[in-house]
Amino acid sequence: MTDIPQKPVKGKKFILLGEDDIDDQEILEEIFAAIDADLHLLIISTGKKLLDHIEELEDEHLPCLIVLDYNMPELNGAEILKRLQEDARVSKVPKIIWSTSNSPAYRELCLQLGARDYLVKPSKISVMTDMVKHMLSFCK
Repeated sequence: MTDIPQKPVKGKKFILLGEDDIDDQEILEEIFAAIDADLHLLIISTGKKLLDHIEELEDEHLPCLIVLDYNMPELNGAEILKRLQEDARVSKVPKIIWSTSNSPAYRELCLQLGARDYLVKPSKISVMTDMVKHMLSFCK
């Protein structure tokens, strides 16, 4: 699924995930699918590609949730959030940052830039499953 622009399937929840780590991509894809088989998850590995993809989406195909890794190539999560603030079309789409960093400064910056939450990547699958359930609670 990575970096393959696809139109979401009508009637399915669509989540856009910005994540460059292959292992995290695969784990999240499995967990999201196990929790909600009708979910359409699109994974894009760089900040620039993610923003380009959002720009190309028609309004009716916008995601119900955008999840961003803080440390991505080209643009980090905070930079992406800042650019998304300029796009009125995605202002109501919830955005979540997830990161290996537990930095209070990163967290505060991302929340100020419109992230609904800042989550630290867990090392245990059971905790990650709970985290994905939490993410899905934002996807209406």
